[in-house]
Amino acid sequence: MTPPDCPECPRPTRQHAISEEAIREEERFELEDPDRGLLAGPRSRLRDLATIVRVGVDLLRGFRSLHFAGPAVTVFGSARTEPGTTYYEMARSIGAALAELGFTTLTGGGPGIMEAANRGAHEAGGRSVGVNIELPFEQHLNPYVDRSVTMRYFFTRKTILVKYSYAFVVLPGGAGTMDEMFETMTLIQTGKIRNFPIILMGKDYWQPLMDFVYHMAEAGMISPADPDLIFFTDDVADAVAHLQRHAVRQFGLRRQKMPKPHVIFGEKGVAKHHG
Repeated sequence: MTPPDCPECPRPTRQHAISEEAIREEERFELEDPDRGLLAGPRSRLRDLATIVRVGVDLLRGFRSLHFAGPAVTVFGSARTEPGTTYYEMARSIGAALAELGFTTLTGGGPGIMEAANRGAHEAGGRSVGVNIELPFEQHLNPYVDRSVTMRYFFTRKTILVKYSYAFVVLPGGAGTMDEMFETMTLIQTGKIRNFPIILMGKDYWQPLMDFVYHMAEAGMISPADPDLIFFTDDVADAVAHLQRHAVRQFGLRRQKMPKPHVIFGEKGVAKHHG
């Protein structure tokens, strides 16, 4: 039986055939970094099993490192933001404010916005934690974290950044920042996590994105109430007030003694910095 004619469908030609050289090039690409094979289609059962083990180890490392971090707020944002700029100083102020509220400031551990938030918390005497990522080009850990863990996979890293947080502050960033924000929003939409506050800061930068979020709601692609999941502001005081209403009070957070780590399990706490 011949398939129905489709004038607009691409026809197989010799020009589009996969060459032996293209296959060898793909193999070389994967061999440069074994983790690239994870998303490269079917592999041997043994290689897939080895990946599952590495993912499990990655998550276990993150769980044990953050177990004693205390109630945290994750700050997302670009690694490219320079010190002294408007958004860097905004993130630094947010880190300090989180410390004053008693939260641990949790970031991706790198430079830019992440450094600024960790720096603000560190300078204010709060707890500052970084969840770094292994990259082909090394992302250095910023010097303002009191505790850090380096993850192998982006998806395990995002799991850790979400798992231990009662709120999320999003400052200007690129594709990775948008990915983190919308994945968090999706988890809230679908009931996978509680209705934790998402605070989006940097109105000049994010206004087109917020316009599009409202456009999605108007087009029926998301719930009409979904845009309300995002609190949009440039004012640190307003952000703090929102955190107090929707994180501290909503979830009944109280200042209390942190559980003590057990040395026998190789556990370590996250002590506040006293400078």
